[in-house]
Amino acid sequence: MGRKLFCELSPTCYKISTQKEICKKNLKDFFHREQIAKTISTEELPNIVKGHSSILVRKLAGVDLTLQENKVTNIELACKKINGMVIHPGETFSYWKTVGKTTKKLGYKEGLVISKNGLTKGYGGGLCQMANMIHWLVLNSPLTVTELHHHSDALFPDERRRVPFGTGTSVCYNYIDYRFCNTTEQDVQILVWCENGELCGELRSEREFPFRYKLVEENHHFRKEGEKYYRISQVYREVIDRATNERVKKELILDNHSEVLYDYALIPPEQIRNTDDVTEDSTKCSTASA
Repeated sequence: MGRKLFCELSPTCYKISTQKEICKKNLKDFFHREQIAKTISTEELPNIVKGHSSILVRKLAGVDLTLQENKVTNIELACKKINGMVIHPGETFSYWKTVGKTTKKLGYKEGLVISKNGLTKGYGGGLCQMANMIHWLVLNSPLTVTELHHHSDALFPDERRRVPFGTGTSVCYNYIDYRFCNTTEQDVQILVWCENGELCGELRSEREFPFRYKLVEENHHFRKEGEKYYRISQVYREVIDRATNERVKKELILDNHSEVLYDYALIPPEQIRNTDDVTEDSTKCSTASA
């Protein structure tokens, strides 16, 4: 057995390591000098680029429902910081620069947190769902993602999943951030709100972009490798010309090879393939969605 990392020695060591990473991130931002978006506007831009909604409270096996309910409070607080954010051309949206700290003093509650050692709880837990929402909107636009961190495993079985597996992102204040840059020539705006048990979001712009986007998941299945099961799929992004309705580009954005960490009995038998059924030249990349 290998030696433990410093952050694994004790809770105090973990806190010290976390503060070190936060300081490193702050120093990097100071010297990099990105132009971070800060403008909040109550006036909505006229064109809807993409809209989406996701269920706030899901019943997850082995997870205290209270943590899911607390997540709703956390997301509502984050909505107040993000809703109406305008990103001007050349500016970068930073999730944590916008949301800020998620402490008990600021009203945040203990929610589900995904850590290196599995599932735990922490103040501000559940805010990955908000980051997932924003990332999904951005994927359906010409905006450029500049910082993205994927979860490495398949943590839960599907429960009314609405988007391709693996298209989420992990966030942790403040050194695991989610960022995108407005590389277009017009303002864009993020709207987020909670309604009827769902987190709702829209990406808006001043005028319509010439292309629309479609995310497609292919070759989805589960495969047993040794004593473990893995979730396999490829996610492609199609770029479609609005004027002709023709696809002008199809790009691979995710090649999922994610270890299944939930009860194997919950894997649909019809979705399990033998190793012999899968081509040998598949490229493996560990990505997953919370």
